[in-house]
Amino acid sequence: MTGDIVKPGAVLGVLGGGQLGAMFASAARRMGYHVAVWDPDASAPAHRLATHSFSQPFTDQATLDSFSRLASVATYEWENVPVTLCERLEARTPLRPSSAILKIIQDRLVQKNYLSAQGFPVPAYAPVLSPSGLQDAVGQIGAPAICKTCTAGYDGKGQWKILQLTDVSAIEPALRKMDREGVSWIVENMIPFERELSILIARDSHGQSVRYPVAQNEHVDGILRTTIVPADIPPAIASRAADLATEVIDRLNGVGMFCIELFQMANGELLINEIAPRPHNSGHYTLEACTVSQFEQQVRALCNLPLGEVRLLSVAAMVNLIGQDVTSTTTSNGCVAVMTIPGAVLHLYGKQEVRPQRKMGHVTILADDAETVRKRVHRLYDVLSSQSVR
Repeated sequence: MTGDIVKPGAVLGVLGGGQLGAMFASAARRMGYHVAVWDPDASAPAHRLATHSFSQPFTDQATLDSFSRLASVATYEWENVPVTLCERLEARTPLRPSSAILKIIQDRLVQKNYLSAQGFPVPAYAPVLSPSGLQDAVGQIGAPAICKTCTAGYDGKGQWKILQLTDVSAIEPALRKMDREGVSWIVENMIPFERELSILIARDSHGQSVRYPVAQNEHVDGILRTTIVPADIPPAIASRAADLATEVIDRLNGVGMFCIELFQMANGELLINEIAPRPHNSGHYTLEACTVSQFEQQVRALCNLPLGEVRLLSVAAMVNLIGQDVTSTTTSNGCVAVMTIPGAVLHLYGKQEVRPQRKMGHVTILADDAETVRKRVHRLYDVLSSQSVR
């Protein structure tokens, strides 16, 4: 089955209906496929692009039966879908990436243990199996450090900075509030990195892979704010990052679209932060700046089609619209101001509820050189800040 092409006209299944699922569905529909979306949130953006839409809970057996009958092959749009659901689905329908990979990546501690056991470079870390174990973990790793939930946390949620050992007592109550069977945490060394980098890699069932250029990321409050590509790094570091990403996904025997997040140290050393078994926020620039986007690449890998050419057509930046940023871009003045930035492309996800720290859309900015891109990014920041105070 691994070598069979899933031809246009078939139904592709996706678990999760957020913006990543919507952009996947858009690429699939353009390529002639139908899409079945299963997300318990009936207002999730991908439902509007689905040929078949399911909003029942992920535990619903009847929906699993219907979804698996429809989908010739399936994937997931984020790593927090239930592993047990993926295992049951995979028994009926090919799933790419596999449930075994999801099981490794979904839990931060399991992921770090796997990478460390395989000899891949990661920051120092320690498990926290109960709130009372936080003190010992921080003592082992040292401060500054960061405590994260092993599962379900994203975009800064479920994370606590520990700048000094005395911070532990202030964090323990938050851990106790969420302490229940199966909940655990991981403490990681907050390393003094030079840059945050990421690299997208698509791999097919024959072991062939393609790698996108290394991107440079800037986070605010744990949420990705801006990505610029190509990263401002020496070619030797870019080559090492690409080789490291390839080795990781080869070792996992992964099939699909992946992103490796990296820390670059001042001496050029690279440490793996996290792996995402799906398209990634930092790869949204590929929609405008590459010959084949990460979402089309996801469809190709899923359907056993040849992987696409990876060519950067332009220097690019991607700026996330977070929370009330979306309001700034949808006022008359704000919309006009964004549209007058040369090379700016606005994407709004259509999420009905605006919440702080929620990704509501993004703006891609294209230019001939990195300096111009950065100037246009700061022009966008000015638009967002000026409109938000009105």
